[in-house]
Amino acid sequence: MSVEHVPARIIDGYARGDTGIAPDVVWALEAHMETCGPCRDRLSAAVTAGAPAVAALVDTVWSGLEPGLAASIPVPYRRKWPARLTGWLTPSMVPWLAMTMTVTLVALLLDLVGTGPEEAPLVLLLAPVLPVLGVAASWSRGLDPAYELTAATPRAGLYLVLRRTASVLCVVLPALFAGGWATGVTAAQWLLPCLALTSATLAVGSVVGVTRAAVGLVAAWAALVVAPTLATSPAVLALGPGSLPVWGLVLALGTGVVIARRGAYSVLGAHR
Repeated sequence: MSVEHVPARIIDGYARGDTGIAPDVVWALEAHMETCGPCRDRLSAAVTAGAPAVAALVDTVWSGLEPGLAASIPVPYRRKWPARLTGWLTPSMVPWLAMTMTVTLVALLLDLVGTGPEEAPLVLLLAPVLPVLGVAASWSRGLDPAYELTAATPRAGLYLVLRRTASVLCVVLPALFAGGWATGVTAAQWLLPCLALTSATLAVGSVVGVTRAAVGLVAAWAALVVAPTLATSPAVLALGPGSLPVWGLVLALGTGVVIARRGAYSVLGAHR
């Protein structure tokens, strides 16, 4: 199967720093370079031939770094994170997802032994916000030590944050389906609010940062829904059948904002 390579004129222009190359062409070129060794070799040759000042600068920087690197203390071996998973997960997401699954299990056990409120099982109360914790960990500046490199890659931005959000949902939703089935809670009661709050987290996160948005929404949900229900056991209007149109509207608005502000996820501020 043949592999399509980058045309020579684009490589030469990129090597010279040509500002006339369209941004989408630059993005496609950089994404292609990640997996194509021959094109990287051609780019290296083009830089040497067409941009000698850049090549000289690289050689100067390397000559200053090489002695220090050779004398540095070897770093203890650590098991590498699989490269194929970096687009879907980060190492920091694993403990957060484990914590989310643990909270789901504890809520399920409390419901099964009859400790939770009768009108609204704990699984139902917690289901809409549990994925939000994983989403926050998937795009958090404080939890991802490689966030600067991640934000600078050509595949960063909305594409990457949606893939990581999807990975969180793929882990959390099956557990919630199982917990809902065990406690008699139908998916219609929590699935739409769950997706709506997830989209709202990403939408608000494009303005204030995904982590801050997640913390704010979880705190608001705990104060306005979970705490009053545990205190007085009222019927939860926010999760009743009549609230589904409202959650559908929130989901639609959140999705629209995410699409409209898709460029914000390539900025380091979105990692806050």
